[in-house]
Amino acid sequence: MQSKKVILFISPNKSQFIQNDLLYLKQHYKIITNQYQWSKPLFTPLYLIHQCIVLLLKIWTIDKIIIHFGGYWSLLPTIFGKFFKKAVIIICHGTDCSSIPSLNYGSLRKKGVKFCCRFSYKYATIICPVSQSLYESNNQYHNINVEQKQGLITFFPKLKTPIKVIPNGLDYHFWITNTDIKKNKNSFLAVFSEKQFFLKGGDLIYEMANNFPNYSFEIAGTNAPQHLSKYPKNLKFLGRLSQIELRDKYYQSEFYFQLSHFEGFGLSLCEAMLCQCIPIGSSVNMIPEIISEHGFILEQKNSNHLKKIIEQAVALSDKKSFSKKAQKSIIDRFSIQQRNDRLLKVIQTN
Repeated sequence: MQSKKVILFISPNKSQFIQNDLLYLKQHYKIITNQYQWSKPLFTPLYLIHQCIVLLLKIWTIDKIIIHFGGYWSLLPTIFGKFFKKAVIIICHGTDCSSIPSLNYGSLRKKGVKFCCRFSYKYATIICPVSQSLYESNNQYHNINVEQKQGLITFFPKLKTPIKVIPNGLDYHFWITNTDIKKNKNSFLAVFSEKQFFLKGGDLIYEMANNFPNYSFEIAGTNAPQHLSKYPKNLKFLGRLSQIELRDKYYQSEFYFQLSHFEGFGLSLCEAMLCQCIPIGSSVNMIPEIISEHGFILEQKNSNHLKKIIEQAVALSDKKSFSKKAQKSIIDRFSIQQRNDRLLKVIQTN
């Protein structure tokens, strides 16, 4: 029996979408993981030293290197991969292809991280962003002109490394249930953390809650932000929810907001659509493609325009049929199996 090839699997965290790739690849390869909490800057030198030791000890047995996100953690593995002629596959997710200083978002606004990304992307074997917009996009929704152009080719115009887009995928068997939960009429949901409040359009949702006092607005993923001393009674902050709790909340909600200034892919948007929420999203990155004709697009950040969209959405005559089509569109285009197949093909051919 032929022994499995060995992959060094590197990531800056253990997010669910990263763990999904890891679990799948374990079926086909022997995996050596290299995962630290790179979000703690004080430990970065220690992590780099430890990562270097791991590479020195393991590079002889490794066949390929897979890296989620460009960053400090991608620099040494790319150097070792280049020197020892090992394939290096970098999967980009969003923040590693962007710089939006006004919103304190984007790894590329930091000189040190940008240097590491530039080197890593240049010498990688192939880069696999989760959407084409991470290669190049012109964000007309964001109202600061100098920050509208984003993507790999915007910040690294001389980049020649091959690009292969592999969209994220979802396990629709988990998100689609035979639940008897009924939708709450005129209910709106969004999911983001406190740090993402302005990035994900929390300010617009706050304004809409004031404009529509008879509708319910809920935000999962955060408690009430510290800067909001007062907010309308029909706006609720649910805090962090488990996946099962979040699934139930999706099923209770008629509409879902994805009002991001920048969105690498939009996993929460897809989850909500799988749970038959009617989506309302910004005209940013891949959001319009995901929503397609199955929801509403806010072309520019404008509260009056959003107010009109909400009025159109609640006036839909057959919401159930509309939401079921939204659900089917995600199943057809963004299943976890589709991502797995595409990822495996890239690994096998590089």
